[in-house]
Amino acid sequence: MAVQEARGGADTGAPGGAHAGGCTCGDCPHGAREGHRRAVAEFLLMRDGFAAGQGVPAAVAHSAQASRQWVSEELSQSAELVAERGRAEGEAWLTRLWLRTTITVWALVLVLLLVQALTAIGAGWTAARTAGLLAALLTAGAITAASWFHRARGGALAPVIGEDNRLSTSRTVATAWVLLVAFAVLVLVGRLAAASDHAERDALISGLELARAAGAVTVLAVVCGIAVLVRRVVGLRVLAQRLQKVRAHRPRAADLLTDDAGRGSFADIQYVVISTVAVLFCAVRLARRPDQLPDLPWGLAVVVLVSAATYLAGKYAEGGRPVILSVVRAREAGDLDAPIRTGDDIEIRGAGFVPPGAQGADRLSRMVVRIGPVNVHVPLVPVSGGFSNPTDAVLTVPVPADVEPGRVEVQVVTAAGVETNRYTVDVTE
Repeated sequence: MAVQEARGGADTGAPGGAHAGGCTCGDCPHGAREGHRRAVAEFLLMRDGFAAGQGVPAAVAHSAQASRQWVSEELSQSAELVAERGRAEGEAWLTRLWLRTTITVWALVLVLLLVQALTAIGAGWTAARTAGLLAALLTAGAITAASWFHRARGGALAPVIGEDNRLSTSRTVATAWVLLVAFAVLVLVGRLAAASDHAERDALISGLELARAAGAVTVLAVVCGIAVLVRRVVGLRVLAQRLQKVRAHRPRAADLLTDDAGRGSFADIQYVVISTVAVLFCAVRLARRPDQLPDLPWGLAVVVLVSAATYLAGKYAEGGRPVILSVVRAREAGDLDAPIRTGDDIEIRGAGFVPPGAQGADRLSRMVVRIGPVNVHVPLVPVSGGFSNPTDAVLTVPVPADVEPGRVEVQVVTAAGVETNRYTVDVTE
């Protein structure tokens, strides 16, 4: 399908070049999303063709290094186009997201109204139901207003989108608890405003006492503190080059449960699952006892606190600085053993060369190896379905003629801008 789209891409544009692949109007089938899909299809077609040995000009086909360099340059330029289209799609997606989140918020208000209407059959409409509905309307109105002012950043999701353009798990969990507690307080305020009896007002005020909601308040304080602490920890680790962060093209719902590379993260999954269960429990308790803040049992509160501590420990444990373990001369079958000379390929072995989320060709093409005073861009070597170079543990680069013979230092600079340790090798004439 991708190949067919790539081949038919030239025929899908409108007459006169209108709504080309880079269009971001979002109102036509040739918008930013279609442009990105088309660029990805063309890149995959090019990469698989080069991997099969097709498309290499005869002028460079006689030299393995020259053909590899030419293929790498072509793939890098195509990957930059894919990245540009991806960023355009991400911006257009965020711009449209604020309306979707607003519709979702008001749909939840409608669901609450229907549930209250159905449960009121036989039991009758109460002041607590009115207070709950008014609290939902106020909360939805506040979220809608905030979404409008942040419509270019995702609307209601703007506060939970991190600096790396991914959904933040810690901020999302903290936001869920904040909204729950704010909604509960608004319900009590509505009931207090409608109460005419002195004893009823005293009972509602006593429902705000800390003794009745100590568990929920403790969890709220901890998750909010973790949201702030995680941001600080991640920022300091990035500045200290102990954590590699690569910006995503746009946030995704899966970011809440995965790491930057898209793999499922145990720390994130357990934090989201346990917090969701606890929030739902508090919501049910509020529906059953609308005269006080949700009384989260200490057993469940401790479970949430343990989950939060696990999540925080996972944030401290993740990452690590890339490291070079060894540098050897790359040897193909039939080659004689020899020292490293200018023009030879060297194989750099280590760990952490490809940061999480930097598996795309546009990020891989930014990797640089410093050999003495010379910066060498790591060539992209395509294979079916991906690249054999560079990888997270091994890089292969040529030693340029500008490198002076003698002892030189080798250092890798990853796509995230993090530098490895320096490794000394001997280069002979």
